[in-house]
Formats: sequence, C-alpha cells, structure tokens
Amino acid sequence: MARTAYEGISWERMIRAVEKVRERLERAVSALEQAGVPYAVIGGHAVAAWVSRVDDAAVRNTRDVDILVRRANLEAVALALTGAGFIRRHVSGVEMFLDGPHAKARDAVHVILAAEKVRPDYALPAPDVTESEKTPAFRILSLEALVRMKLTSFRDRDRTHLRDLLDVGLIDSTWCGRFPPELAGRLQSLLDSPEG
Repeated sequence: MARTAYEGISWERMIRAVEKVRERLERAVSALEQAGVPYAVIGGHAVAAWVSRVDDAAVRNTRDVDILVRRANLEAVALALTGAGFIRRHVSGVEMFLDGPHAKARDAVHVILAAEKVRPDYALPAPDVTESEKTPAFRILSLEALVRMKLTSFRDRDRTHLRDLLDVGLIDSTWCGRFPPELAGRLQSLLDSPEG
C-alpha cells in the first residue's frame, strides 16, 4: 500500500531542521562576540526578533543566517567563523561561511557588507553595524534600518517580512515619511495591498 504524503512527514526532522539553523546562528554570533568583531544579525532572524517583541505566535521560521559586518573586519570575521567550524566560500559575489565540508549554500552564514550596496542597482547601501541594538541573544539591526534594507531589496521574502512587521503593528503608514520616495512607494504598495 502506497504511503500518503502526510505519512512521509517526520516531525523530528522538521524540528531538527529549525534547531540546526538556530544553532548555526548561535555559533556564529558567539564566535564573533568572542573575537570582538562588530556585527548585526539581519534578515529573517532580525525580523523574527522584532516580531517576537509583540507577538510570539506571529514569528516565522527562517532557514537563512544573515550577518552584517564591515569590510575592514572581514578577515577577523573569517578567522572567528572558521575557528567555529565554518568554511569560507565566495559564490556569485556573496561571501558565505558553510556549516561544514558537505554543507550547501543554504547551510551557511551569509555575510553582507555594512555601508556598501548589496547590488549595484540598489537605491541605498546596507546600514552600518552601529545601527543595531543588543538583545539577550545577539545584536540585531535597528527596526528602521531593517525596514530600509527590506524595502531596498524588496524580493518576495522581503515583502513577506515587511508584511509580518506590518501585521503586528511595528510599522505603519507613518513610516513612509522616513524613507526616500522610491522606498516609501514600496511601503505604500504593501499598505495598499496587504495580501500581496
């Protein structure tokens, strides 16, 4: 008798997958903190940290570990992360640290360079690590800097993250005035069509 798709689900594997990402993040930030390297957690983990301040039930899991660092500290970052078991790779213009010799790009810590454009066509550069704050777990990008980054890249996942922030009331229509017209227009488009 053939198994249904539901029967093939392994709850243990699902839980372990989430735990592996959390452990990767904790290991990376611990290594950076021990080395005294300025950093900020960005991306989905930063969004989750902000959302959790308002509504734990609205927190979305993410598979990505994204860290903001300064170019001047990149070699110190590499030393800290390789010392914690990560393997440095540069793929398609992205600096990353794979979580072991058999890891894939999705099993990595992705590094974004502070105060530099992630892509040449982006309207604004990434924030500096100084636009961050300490939480009990790690340093996260300030809410305004995080929203600015998400509006700048504005991929599907960024729009989803922005909707999460909107849904819990962390940002609203008053935020449009904080950004240049191009980014303000993107935020307004999400306000006008919250379901996508």
